[in-house]
Amino acid sequence: MNHLAHLFLAPDSPEARVGSLLGDFTRGVDLAALPYSVRLGVRHHLAVDSYTDKHPDVLASKRLFSGQRRKFAGVALDVLYDHFLLQHWTEFTDADQSTFITRVYSELQDNEALMTPDMSRTTRHMVSHDWFGSYRDLNNIGYALDRVAARIRFQNSFAGIIHEIRPLRSELEAHFLSFFPDLQEFAGGIE
Repeated sequence: MNHLAHLFLAPDSPEARVGSLLGDFTRGVDLAALPYSVRLGVRHHLAVDSYTDKHPDVLASKRLFSGQRRKFAGVALDVLYDHFLLQHWTEFTDADQSTFITRVYSELQDNEALMTPDMSRTTRHMVSHDWFGSYRDLNNIGYALDRVAARIRFQNSFAGIIHEIRPLRSELEAHFLSFFPDLQEFAGGIE
């Protein structure tokens, strides 16, 4: 799952939400030295990722991608799932979407001291460029995925993956809508 979904599914505290993003930035971090609620968020992140990687709808979605891009399907789905979450927000929560996004941006800014330097740089960029607001538009998903592709240090065919996503959108969205309630139930039971 990508950033918005991790924040959405995280235990309900600012520190746990920071930990839910820190799960992507743990290289070199002494997890035992972190406050309990941050460690809880990191554990939550890892459990959500593990569950997601094994879910039949996610595996079926990955198989829809061409052989040349299937290696990157998981990364593409992570970002695309944030788009689908935003599109179907009211099916998963009564919370106002804009209020939630504003709150988590504020929590991330207020808790920068809990972050690694890489995470701090990423979250500053996330907030200043309103990544989550931009993810409402599928064109911006393509742009975000191309930025990811540009950071890959080896020859790859990830760039332009949005051109595979567009004709598969309905099928990918159906898999998401089948998968996400299962994930939400699973995430709610993580301790």
